[in-house]
Amino acid sequence: MTTTITKTDVAIIGGGISGTALLYLLARYTDLEQITLLEKCDSIAALNSNATHNSQTLHCGDIETNYTLTKATEVQASANMVVRYVAQLANNNILYKFPKMVLGVGEIECEKIRQRYTQFKPQFPNVSLFEAQDIARIEPNVMLGRKEPVVGMGVENEFTAVNFRTLANSFVEQAGEIKGKKMDIRLGTRVKTIRETDSGFKIATDKGDLEARFVVVSAGGHSLLFAQQMGYGMNYSCLPMAGSFYFAPNMLNGKVYTVQNDKLPFAAIHGDPDVVVAGKTRFGPTALILPMLERYNLSSVPDFFKVLHLDRSVLKVFWDLFKVPDIRNYIIKNTLFEVPVIRRRLFLKDARKIVPSMKLSDLTFARKVGGIRPVMIDKEKCVLHLGEAKINPGNGIIFNMTPSPGATSCLGNAMKDVETIARVLGCKYNHEQLEKDLR
Repeated sequence: MTTTITKTDVAIIGGGISGTALLYLLARYTDLEQITLLEKCDSIAALNSNATHNSQTLHCGDIETNYTLTKATEVQASANMVVRYVAQLANNNILYKFPKMVLGVGEIECEKIRQRYTQFKPQFPNVSLFEAQDIARIEPNVMLGRKEPVVGMGVENEFTAVNFRTLANSFVEQAGEIKGKKMDIRLGTRVKTIRETDSGFKIATDKGDLEARFVVVSAGGHSLLFAQQMGYGMNYSCLPMAGSFYFAPNMLNGKVYTVQNDKLPFAAIHGDPDVVVAGKTRFGPTALILPMLERYNLSSVPDFFKVLHLDRSVLKVFWDLFKVPDIRNYIIKNTLFEVPVIRRRLFLKDARKIVPSMKLSDLTFARKVGGIRPVMIDKEKCVLHLGEAKINPGNGIIFNMTPSPGATSCLGNAMKDVETIARVLGCKYNHEQLEKDLR
């Protein structure tokens, strides 16, 4: 049931995968009757949760070589929640089964993969070590023309790809079908300000005001902007990292990741069958620093400068990044990947690490594909805060900044927020049922 109300128990700002996951959990597992979702776009998951704006990967931690075993175990648990949720739906156009692997190229990377396999196998029993003949069977084009030694680590028969936009819409649909709930879904509604009151919070929008007992802001980089407008999270700045992609003809049967450079705090490129563009393999992402909080939206440039707060601590982080030759060269190279005429030729070298026989004519720059990740800068520690960030001042409002693997962890992160909401509002929370259904 969807209705418009002026007072609500919980207001969620942001209709992406994180906000909609929270909407579903609150509707399904608490006794809260009034829940409002505010989204400035005219549709659900129109920005970073859109299938064209992310890697479409269900991250499980096994093949992401920048994850420690502890981090991978946490991500695996959240990924399993998504799989369990989708298994309960009548139709499944959300998850896709592709083989996946991380590819080690050259003696050093091959040894890293073998060591990782030994370490991770007990926690990830379905993971296999792929020798050259296995890789040739699973991904023939990865071995075609290959001269260097290679080894892979991955799985062949698990859900590995996801359309997060479809998943987000399913959360809204499922929440709306729960009886006894007032779901107030407001699309095309822009939040102007959030102000704390004696009874909760007053949210001013371009379509009227709303009073809420609890507020959760899950709006990407704009979450930090809202937080700082209220005086919270002033110890953070934001480094928006944009990712672009290239299309090629259908060259891979599944996802092929490459080994992360330990000196780079950015993702290594991978190749994937695109789940929304038939017959195309997508390669990327590149990594580009852009002064905006939303990709392809110039109106978000002023918002970026509001949260940048350029000072000595932020400049120190930038200097520490650029003084490392590997990082400096990587940033310059990835900037050139955006320059027409030369970008395809430059990117071809990186793409050939996955498909050695790829030709320049195979590559096409994927226009309007790729989003922005709000990488947080911890100004007190003068370091990049990689992964999800949460600002919780403890007064009934939470601000979530969820770069990768935030989409995969949507239900896991939402569960943490539900626990906080239940504690603050004193509502009933059926944790046992949630564990039974999703864990």
